[in-house]
Amino acid sequence: MKLNYKRTFLIGLAFMSISAFWQVYDNIIPLILKNTFQIGDTLTGGVMALDNVLALFLLPIFGALSDKVDTRLGKRTPFIITGTIIAVIFMMILPLADQMKSFPLFFISLGVVLLAMSTYRSPAVALMPDLTPKPLRSEANAVINLMGAVGGILALAAISFLVPKVDASTRPSYLNVYITVAGLMVVAVLVLISTIKEKKLAKEIGQAEEAEAPSMDEPDSGTKKPGMSKEVRRSFIFILASIFLWFMAYNAVTTAFSRYATTIWNYKGGSFANALMVAMGAAIIAFIPVGILSRKLGRKRMIITGILIITTTYLFGFLFKTYSPWINLVFAFTGIGWACINVNSYPMVVEMSRGSNIGKYTGMYYTFSMAAQTLTPIFSGFLMEHVSYWTLFPYAVVFSLLSLCTMLFVKHGDSKPPAPEKKIENFA
Repeated sequence: MKLNYKRTFLIGLAFMSISAFWQVYDNIIPLILKNTFQIGDTLTGGVMALDNVLALFLLPIFGALSDKVDTRLGKRTPFIITGTIIAVIFMMILPLADQMKSFPLFFISLGVVLLAMSTYRSPAVALMPDLTPKPLRSEANAVINLMGAVGGILALAAISFLVPKVDASTRPSYLNVYITVAGLMVVAVLVLISTIKEKKLAKEIGQAEEAEAPSMDEPDSGTKKPGMSKEVRRSFIFILASIFLWFMAYNAVTTAFSRYATTIWNYKGGSFANALMVAMGAAIIAFIPVGILSRKLGRKRMIITGILIITTTYLFGFLFKTYSPWINLVFAFTGIGWACINVNSYPMVVEMSRGSNIGKYTGMYYTFSMAAQTLTPIFSGFLMEHVSYWTLFPYAVVFSLLSLCTMLFVKHGDSKPPAPEKKIENFA
């Protein structure tokens, strides 16, 4: 059984588009809130959490809704097209509102963008398991995450090169960054819909999987037990708890990094993006090897390895009191650790689902990750504002270690390759 890499890369264009937007959101929006609208770190954390509050409610709804939709374009594609169009239109208003110093215009436009992104994130991510045989989903998810990292690194490159190298407090224009990222999003989705015929491919994959014996680890492996067994449900709860905890750590760092780097390490303009680009570059290199190793060694082992690596990098991040080139090396290992975690967590969740409700389980995955991303900017922002910016990395260490503890209790969700004589061919 071999993964159809070409098709998987094309499917990953949707996630590339999404990731490019979120890099701009995480890194530029906090600077606008702080320097243009003079909002404190705690309230900035609250505003940054709005997307996650919306996601808590909307991602499960639109994930489940896309399970039931049936159009000539498929289940997921209509959501991807509509969401992208609305998001791109309104995100172009954000830098203009920044220059106008119009908070109502900025806030309303940001709200519409976040609503649009929430309508199609779950359908876009669910497209991969829809069109990938189950044993290959970690390997495929590695490709999807690689594409997401490419989108992220392109957005960070735009920030690094297109934002004037001046103090953030002087309010440089971010218009060119938004134009570049909006163009990337549009092109990515146009290529996706012109090359991936979702409905046809989903039918072919479904017919092929029906001919295979069901996986021994699946909750729907027999018609007598259509739901989760008690043991699988226990693992499901612990994997969701783990997802919540490691996102509490990781998103605290990514959301606050632009402020931390410009305040503590005295980065200028968009130069803070360089360390994040190193992390994403390392992740891009690591994604495919991690996906292959996960298939051979197991998803759980790779996740635990990733947690140990990334926790160590949080600790080293705290040790840097001023800028040093060694920061880039630490962030390279951050990217590798996150690759080990991210490649395997989503496939473990949908491995416990039934084929007919992948969108629902995708929504549940995002419910827990977004719950963490709702709370952590507020909590970490409060500590940064009222205690010290130095609390950021110790905060991440604590939650990362807690995710390790819960992950040890996960006993299901690893892929089990079928016997050699049973082979699902990927359709070109």
